[in-house]
Amino acid sequence: MDHYASNQEQPPPPTEPKKEEKSGGILDKIQELGQTNVVQMENSNIHCMTVVGQIEGHMQLPPQNKTTKYEHLIPQLVAVEQNPKIEGLLIILNTVGGDVEAGLAISEMIASMSKPSVTLVLGGGHSIGVPIAVASNYSLIAETATMTIHPVRLTGLVIGVPQTFEYLDKMQERVINFVTKHSEISEDKFKELMFSKGNLTRDIGTNVVGTDAVEYGLINEVGGIGQALVKLNTLIDEKKNQGDFVQ
Repeated sequence: MDHYASNQEQPPPPTEPKKEEKSGGILDKIQELGQTNVVQMENSNIHCMTVVGQIEGHMQLPPQNKTTKYEHLIPQLVAVEQNPKIEGLLIILNTVGGDVEAGLAISEMIASMSKPSVTLVLGGGHSIGVPIAVASNYSLIAETATMTIHPVRLTGLVIGVPQTFEYLDKMQERVINFVTKHSEISEDKFKELMFSKGNLTRDIGTNVVGTDAVEYGLINEVGGIGQALVKLNTLIDEKKNQGDFVQ
């Protein structure tokens, strides 16, 4: 009996899962979506969201394009708004622009959040990146960063009728109204920059450098990541003092 029991195959001892297997979920998400979870640092009360490359809308861009997909950002913003551990949002921009409606959707989401938000333009915040840059409670731009302001364009099939121009003009007005509402720049000045000739070699518009963006009232301050975090923490403290945060 003992001999029979000793010859039975014993189950292998339990082994610890490999480190690679544990972190596989996060690595897969980074590889497929280009982003991490909403909260990575357990002790951090600030969520950092990046808008890089080209803002992708309803049409999928070629695989070689570096894109920010609005269907990835909008759930992040909802999660930040709902998560009680997150008290502030930092948005880092280095984008060439992209889909107008997707950019406006992201901008409206940021502007309508109840939690303090700060945007920082690094490298570039061009085209539809301008509304996103001004959508937060406070905006900063690096000294060497630029923002290209130009008229809205249409891609694909364009029908040569007056209604096409009216549609384009109304879309452009939506962008102008949002930017002037959420920044200190006047509508006349913004339109002057938008329709300026001779500043861009292949387009109508203006390339605004960091200090000029502040001078025009488009951005609040020239600064970097340090200043952005200091300002965001100040806004969080102010909101706490007002009693808006429920512990």
